This record gives sequence, structure tokens and C-alpha cells, in this order.
Amino acid sequence: MGIVHEITGKIIVFGGTGFLGSYVVNQLIEAGYDAYAADIRESINIPPSRFIKCDILNSNLVNDVVSDAEIVFNFAGYANLENAIKNPSDTISLNVMGNINILEGVRNTNISRYLFASSAYAMNNKASFYGISKLASEKIIEEYHKQYGLKYTIIRFGSIYSEQESDNNYLFKVVKDAVESKEIIHPGNGEEIREYIHAEDAARLAINILEDKEYEGQHIILTGSERFKRLEIFQMIKEILGEDLSIKLSQDGYDNHYNYTPYQYQPSISKKLIANPYIDLGQGLLRCIQNVKNSTL
Repeated sequence: MGIVHEITGKIIVFGGTGFLGSYVVNQLIEAGYDAYAADIRESINIPPSRFIKCDILNSNLVNDVVSDAEIVFNFAGYANLENAIKNPSDTISLNVMGNINILEGVRNTNISRYLFASSAYAMNNKASFYGISKLASEKIIEEYHKQYGLKYTIIRFGSIYSEQESDNNYLFKVVKDAVESKEIIHPGNGEEIREYIHAEDAARLAINILEDKEYEGQHIILTGSERFKRLEIFQMIKEILGEDLSIKLSQDGYDNHYNYTPYQYQPSISKKLIANPYIDLGQGLLRCIQNVKNSTL
């Protein structure tokens, strides 16, 4: 355990009415913090008195929201990989430019820490525009630290689930289909391995990270402690239901997701092309000097 961070000021959670963000906001409130969800729409999961309407693409609104904040979380933007693939422009705009707007808003304030919700997919070449947007945002945050001294923590969340219905809650969708239609249709082969973590646990760990200064300037991975194949999870659902359940593995359409680990090392290889014949450096410098001299005559 590092140095405990005494937080007495306002905590702003952008994307605070979303799937994971709402868990973080409510746990912060329950812990006695002065926390608020800043988002484009309200949610029944967040008390109206703790909601601030804000679009992260509106820099003026963002500046107003963070002007008196001590801590800022950013959970806002596209969080669904499939939706991100269908909407590349919106994904980059929300996830990258929205993040920059928040960073610009806090740059000249006295916030104690900026906590960014990234993804394990940030280091995976299968995650298309979603992974690219997360990795780009991480690098931009690091540069804000280097140039302006921004204190930050980047949290790479893994596979999150809960009993709360959401577009980003894959496991709930599977359970709902199993209960309502008595079937599970999965586009992969079922051998994919995931380490699921409940949203309550993920939120609690995120708050622990906030409260401990040891995590400043760190990249933290938050996943579950148990590894399951997707097919094992489907079989577990079937056993819990105690009913006939059709499990269909189509084994296609899963190319944008990782199978066993999100971490990949695949550098881009470039070819070096040398002009032949070529202008040597001395000749090139002579040309530059002649051009300067001629232009001054």
C-alpha cells in the first residue's frame, strides 16, 4: 500500500452514466466523496443531483465542468468494439478528440489526478479503430504528463460484466438470450479465453487506484482472477438454468477479437529504399548555399 491520497474536493466522472462509469460514481458517493457524473444523457442509476449534462466534444462545457474539480475520470466515448468498427470517424472523434478536450480543460487547473479508462485492447491489432483510439489516447496523456506535469493513471479494463443491461455487457446479453430464447449463438469457436470481472469489483479497484498515490503515472490492468473459455461459461449458464439450451458456435465473424490474450507484438516492417545514383550530402549542401546566395543578390 502506497501513500493514501486525501481527497476532499469534487470528483468528475465523464461518461459517468455509462455501464462502468455509473458503478464508479455510485461507489464514490457511497464512500462519501463529492462525485458527479458528467455525460450527455441522464440515467436512472445516477441521482439527478449528481448529474451534469456535458458533451465532451464541446470544449467550453468541458472547461466549465472541470474548473473546480480535484479528480477527473474519463470513461466517455465509444466502448463497443463492433460499433466502433462501423463508425470510425465518430470513434476517433469521441475517444481521441473528446479526451484531448478534457485534457485541455484540466491542463491549467489544480487537479490531483487524471484517471483514464483504457482497454486491454489498446495493445491488440485486432481491435480496429477502438484499440487505435485507446492507444492514441494513452500516448497523448503520457505526453501531457511530459509537457505539462499532468498526474495520471491509465487503467486498462478487461472483460467486464454485471446484472445491469447495457450494450457493452456481452455476458448479460448471452444470459438474456439463454433465458428468453433458450439458445446462445456465438460467432467464435468458444475456445476464446476471458478473465471476467464484475463491474462492482472493477469500480472498487478503480477507486483503490485513485486513493493510492503509488499508482500515479502507472498503467494498470484490471481483469478477473479466473480464466474461462467462452464455451465453459455457456455450459455454466446451461447448468445453472437446468434447462435445455441450444449452444451454436458459428465460428465466423470473430476476427476483430482476441482468442487467448489481448497482448500482441507485431511491429510494422518497412523497406529501405536508396536512390542510385544520388546527390551526395556535400553536393546537396552546396546547392542550398548557392540558392541562399542567389536569393540575396
